[in-house]
Amino acid sequence: MAENVKTKLLPGLPVSPPRARPALLRSPLTVAGLALILIFGLSALFARALAPMDPLTQKLSQRLQPPSSAHWLGTDQLGRDVLSRLLFGARISLTVGVVVVSTAGTFGTLVGLIAGYTRGLADEALMRVTDVFLAFPALILAMAIAGALGPSLNNAMIAIAVVTWPVYARLVRGQVLSLREREFVEAARGLGASTPRILWRHILPNTLAPILVQASFDMGGAILSAAGLSFIGFGAQPPAPEWGVMISDGRKFINTQSWLSLFPGLAILLTVAAFNLIGDGLRDALDPRLRGNL
Repeated sequence: MAENVKTKLLPGLPVSPPRARPALLRSPLTVAGLALILIFGLSALFARALAPMDPLTQKLSQRLQPPSSAHWLGTDQLGRDVLSRLLFGARISLTVGVVVVSTAGTFGTLVGLIAGYTRGLADEALMRVTDVFLAFPALILAMAIAGALGPSLNNAMIAIAVVTWPVYARLVRGQVLSLREREFVEAARGLGASTPRILWRHILPNTLAPILVQASFDMGGAILSAAGLSFIGFGAQPPAPEWGVMISDGRKFINTQSWLSLFPGLAILLTVAAFNLIGDGLRDALDPRLRGNL
């Protein structure tokens, strides 16, 4: 109505079109994923203020209590508050995702840039090493590495990063092979730009879209892998409030106190699904072939 009044008063005044929403926010599923990650992120950040109890405090007199007003999600076999452990577990799981993806993504991207741009012997050597890592099932290799290093959360993150970086190396190499022959790269090369400058200023920015999409998917995968390693004893160790550890502790009571494994399992499910939804949204938003259909 304001625009109509303004047009009547000033007939020559151009009316600006309504501002379009960002492409990433046009999908309801992507918005739902972002909302879930925001909730989990805030829960992890303010876990100490939100948690009703210390996640490690034991009260054997209140062990295995069902969800109630006193303990919204019940208590475990040692009387620890499940909600408090879930909140602090979000901090651990999101940290695992960020550390693993940033480490594996950085190393894999560097390998892919070097292999794709230099070609020749360096490309063959780097890609054959990458093929060796890709030849093993990721979870089995992660278990072997974590078992060799010793069971701990830090070693589990190292193991997951080791099995994750080859994906980025292959992805970035394919992008670089296509970009290295483009006109803007040839022009930079003809003007005397050094190889590091060409890679950093001209090629890397044009590979960020698929890297971001892959990183979003791998965030959920890293959280799931860390929980799996913790479940079988190769990751975080009790009494750490990690979601995989909580499921492992609760499996002994699955028939009678199902909430012990149910709630951390739901937390993993929602977190992984949220990152996958964000990955789908990023792919659609950053792909020029799909952008017009959003």
